[in-house]
Amino acid sequence: MVSRTSKFRGSRTHGRGQKAGRGAGLRGGRGNAGLHKHKWISTVKYYPNHFGHHGFKRPQSVVESKVTINLSEVEATLPTLAKDGFATEKNGKWIVDLTKMGVDKLLGTGRINLPISVKVAEASAKAAEKLKAAGGELIKE
Repeated sequence: MVSRTSKFRGSRTHGRGQKAGRGAGLRGGRGNAGLHKHKWISTVKYYPNHFGHHGFKRPQSVVESKVTINLSEVEATLPTLAKDGFATEKNGKWIVDLTKMGVDKLLGTGRINLPISVKVAEASAKAAEKLKAAGGELIKE
């Protein structure tokens, strides 16, 4: 059987018409070519947000992100914190130094059952309330 290519030998256009076989001519260009010209209708219809700027990125010198930890995480990781030197136990009461650990703020998610004294720069109102209810205290630094 004769291959398709050899079948068209001697034919000027290989069955593609006058311009279809030249580069990306039949497709209207390669890739995003013509999105502002002959492909504008499809751009408006299917990709309305394709062009232009969307949002902004704040300069990193302005962005401030705090390192936070939840109460439940503090209680769950007490043995590890003690091993790393961030927590000590005295008379059945734990003392945890979160500022030494690099934490900026204590959040109040979760339950806490042990009386824990926590040293931290900032704490949410809910965290302070739960600490007092469990018999602990909040030491702001």
